[in-house]
Amino acid sequence: MTPVTAPWVRTRLRAAPGAAGALALLVALTACLAAAFPRALDRYTDAGLSRAVEQTHPDRAGFLVSAGPGPGDTREHREDELRPEDLAAHYASIVATVERPLVVDGSRSAYGVRTTYPLPVRDAWLPRPDGVPAQMVLAAPSALADHARLRSGRLPRATGAEVTASTARVEAAVTEETARTLRAEIGSVVHVPGRPGLAVHVTGIVAPRDPDGAYWSLQPELRAPALLREPGSQGPDAATYWRGGLLLAPEAAPALLGTHGSPARYWHLVPDTDALHARDLGRLSTAVAALESGPGTERLRALISPLTDVETGLDDVLTAYDRLRGDIGPLVAVAASGSGTVAAVVLLMTGGLAAGRRHAELALLRARGASLRGVAGRLLAETAAVALPAGALGLAVAVLALPGARLLPALWAAGAVTAVACLALPLRAAAAHRAVRAVSYTHLTLPTS
Repeated sequence: MTPVTAPWVRTRLRAAPGAAGALALLVALTACLAAAFPRALDRYTDAGLSRAVEQTHPDRAGFLVSAGPGPGDTREHREDELRPEDLAAHYASIVATVERPLVVDGSRSAYGVRTTYPLPVRDAWLPRPDGVPAQMVLAAPSALADHARLRSGRLPRATGAEVTASTARVEAAVTEETARTLRAEIGSVVHVPGRPGLAVHVTGIVAPRDPDGAYWSLQPELRAPALLREPGSQGPDAATYWRGGLLLAPEAAPALLGTHGSPARYWHLVPDTDALHARDLGRLSTAVAALESGPGTERLRALISPLTDVETGLDDVLTAYDRLRGDIGPLVAVAASGSGTVAAVVLLMTGGLAAGRRHAELALLRARGASLRGVAGRLLAETAAVALPAGALGLAVAVLALPGARLLPALWAAGAVTAVACLALPLRAAAAHRAVRAVSYTHLTLPTS
């Protein structure tokens, strides 16, 4: 009759299901916590970096690319540079110049044309607190309808013939705050000085969708007028005047060439905070430096104009965050090493207790001729059958509970826990049974097949 050999792993698991279940629970819980630690740390540091950028004023956290007219440009060429099609093409080129991992948030970025100098206007209906004429800044930003709600009237548009530097009449919108403070209404006309001068007709009153957002931060006067002191005057009796803004249609931008405001093109790029990761801080700093004063700037000057300039405060934000992260890094390292040590001790103690409980059984196997390698291999297979699925389960729970972080560190952490759980019992047993000893059969209980 052919003898039947009972499989070792199945026999052991059936003989002690409680111990196997306890080991599985311990490994699953420990692997879950170990895998969750680096993922939680990733999420925490990413949120800190995003928060640091969001709390910075938008004009410092973003990139302001500005370009004046090139030397020797003809009037027709300067007019074409200010048209929406040319601005949009350059915007696409600028975004393509930004190096990864820096990503531009297109929904918050904007471009257009603005006057670089405020223009005094002498219309009698504008308020003059101390007899000083009000000043106006003019801008033709992109996508005004996406960043403002129309309260009354209609949005400005360019009608009739193509707008040029000699156009004498354009339309504009003002914000509710501007209309209330400067007494502007639908149909009001602002006469801007220049060559030949420009009559700006107010056709709409709008309300910013996000008044504190990047779109309205570049020139605060476009959102709300500012009461300023006249240069050179001091004390409580200093003369004051209002400075407000007018929002022209993008197609009307060439008309700004007929004013004394020295119009310039601008592209305001806002980084996508959801794409900022603390682990990429070095590469982020490199990308910012390349665009601000490196190869990116040279490419932009070749594409747009030799007078293209790039300004940003994002490099200062990244430096400050890196310094803060360096200050708290030792505390995180202490917490990680302490938690890891406790987890390793618990798993090693579990393996040691299991080896002690089965000392007589393993000694009998050695006395009957089992090799040390064979005994250790059987114990490794036995614990692996329990620990590997439990470790995988713990890793899966951590990944699902903490999305949006790196997988590899969590995989290494859960793998380390599973490896310690698998090796603790075989190594402890191998150390205790290096030599073959006589075995007493009293009170020896062997598993049944």
